[in-house]
Amino acid sequence: MKQTSPNILLVNPWIHDFAAYDVWAKPLGLLYIASILRHHGFNISYIDCLNRFHPLAPVTDPGARHGRGPYIKTEIPKPKGLEDVPRAYSRYGIPPEWFLDDLAAIPRPDLIIVTSLMTYWYPGVSETIKLIKEKYPDVLVLLGGIYATLCREHAQQNSGADRVITGPAEDIILKLAEDHTGFAVKKNFSPDDTDKWPYPAFDLQHAISYIPLLTSRGCPYVCAYCASGFLNKKRDRRSPESIITEIKYWHKNFMVKDFAFYDDALLVEGSQHIIPMLEEIIASGMDICFHTPNALHIREITGKIAALMFKAGFKTVRLGLETAAFDKRSEIDSKVTIDEFKRAVTYLLESGFDRKQLGAYILAGLPGQSIESIEKSITIVKKSGITPVPAYYTPIPHTAMWKKAVSSSRYNLVDDPVFTNNAIFPCQHDPFSWETISRLKQLCATE
Repeated sequence: MKQTSPNILLVNPWIHDFAAYDVWAKPLGLLYIASILRHHGFNISYIDCLNRFHPLAPVTDPGARHGRGPYIKTEIPKPKGLEDVPRAYSRYGIPPEWFLDDLAAIPRPDLIIVTSLMTYWYPGVSETIKLIKEKYPDVLVLLGGIYATLCREHAQQNSGADRVITGPAEDIILKLAEDHTGFAVKKNFSPDDTDKWPYPAFDLQHAISYIPLLTSRGCPYVCAYCASGFLNKKRDRRSPESIITEIKYWHKNFMVKDFAFYDDALLVEGSQHIIPMLEEIIASGMDICFHTPNALHIREITGKIAALMFKAGFKTVRLGLETAAFDKRSEIDSKVTIDEFKRAVTYLLESGFDRKQLGAYILAGLPGQSIESIEKSITIVKKSGITPVPAYYTPIPHTAMWKKAVSSSRYNLVDDPVFTNNAIFPCQHDPFSWETISRLKQLCATE
């Protein structure tokens, strides 16, 4: 067995897309893996191809826009089959020459781990791995993450990685590292006890503009468009005490003010989870802000929870409405009725939230969905007193809606995930229309 600590490089790859923006988006799983490996004696290097705070990038304030901001971007050719889309296609992230310089500046890795997010972003993953292989042709590259899990066969054939890992890797990463480096360690944490995990290695970033928080995994709901149940087959939840301790750690030691919840079901079983968490945050007196980009379950919002959220410092609240066509909701989910939606909005507004802080996601581009029904949903949400937020539908393998999406799409979704890009409305039979998206955005705009 190898005696000296191996060098492991972890890489967050580029995004190739028509549009991308850092809306509290970080490779949380990859940074947990980095932390677990470092905790067990491995030497860790980390390169973020999306790094907005790279030393060569224009200087920006990490605290601006609650930590959000635009990526560096470079226009590149559109993928085959999307040449007719009337929008520029770009590589989002640092220029390739910066990436190559960063590769040259780190110790030679014994193993390289690359993550992946959206399925249709795989061209950026492939480009990243291609450059890695040109620099280190004999170093094994492992690929994990969402694309790797949802589209394993495609990733095996097209990513360039030597091995594709599916599903959560926290419980197998030490064995994988031993298999590929010969460095054996005794596991000193419990993969099944998320309260005891080392905190994700955000300190490896050049700047920490916000911290994502994952207080639970899995979701008790089974929505036709969502792959949460496939990606996380079991539901587990951290204790409120461990979450508060982590928030205090980042706030005290790194002066972090903005936190984004990544949970799929943050408010479920609120009396045991979110309520004691919020009460402790309020009691601590910390001056911090919270954001919910993944949306909250409307049915779980009570007057008490709404009031606690406001007092605790929630600034960006997104509700998972999906559609206001309540007579047809059973086709996509069973999460909310019209009365529950109106009641939740009333609770939030009465608690002190401004309507601009509150948004309801409206799914657009579902198979068979008319533009008129989307416009109707937007109008209903605006009349409720909050902001409609269009969420363009991405067909996802292993979901109940996948087969319907495949049959209704004008693209070959099965053979190439690039065609599942929500920016092109892949399940609408009419050709892509930027004017349609512009009209929906204008309709959503507040006065």
